[in-house]
Amino acid sequence: MRHANKNNHLGRTASHRDAMLSNMAASLILHKRITTTLAKAKELRKYVEPLITRGKEDTTHSRRVVFSYLQNKFAVSELFREISQKVGDRPGGYTRILKTGFRKGDNAEMCIIELVDYNETYTAGEEKKKTTKTRRGRGKAKTEEQKSGKAEEQKSRKAEEQKTEETPVAETSVVEEAPVDETSVVEETVVEEAPVEETSVAEEEKKEE
Repeated sequence: MRHANKNNHLGRTASHRDAMLSNMAASLILHKRITTTLAKAKELRKYVEPLITRGKEDTTHSRRVVFSYLQNKFAVSELFREISQKVGDRPGGYTRILKTGFRKGDNAEMCIIELVDYNETYTAGEEKKKTTKTRRGRGKAKTEEQKSGKAEEQKSRKAEEQKTEETPVAETSVVEEAPVDETSVVEETVVEEAPVEETSVAEEEKKEE
């Protein structure tokens, strides 16, 4: 009896089932998308996602554990080099199953299983935004935005008023300083020229005598 046994044996022996899932996991890691039956895809998802989680920790022990399941060194290197960086921020749920209909020969339900982060049709043009599920605090956010807008308006008004007050002060200072400089220059020239003339006249009189 199969009481509380949730694993699907897929009509195969244990060794055959493990070898099949290992090959399918390596193909999924290398090609990022494979087509298979729905029953195999569900079992593959349970098999490969723990390996991807272990691939986030790049250590010798983790590589040896993953290699014991995959038995493919190319798939192991691909997992630890590229896929681990791509899915580093995702806390699980690395694969997606898309149903594609039924197979003609035996009417088996078919599907596509793929890595979520490598499908460009779903990720193109989307921006990740952090949103909270709770509705609390939305009113506070609006009031804070209104307050910030009013504060900015007040600041701009004060800046304009200060500019208008400062402009006439600068003009008066320039007008007052101009005549002071001219008078000082005139006085200096007069003082310097006077002794030069007196000495020249005294020397001429001495020569004549």
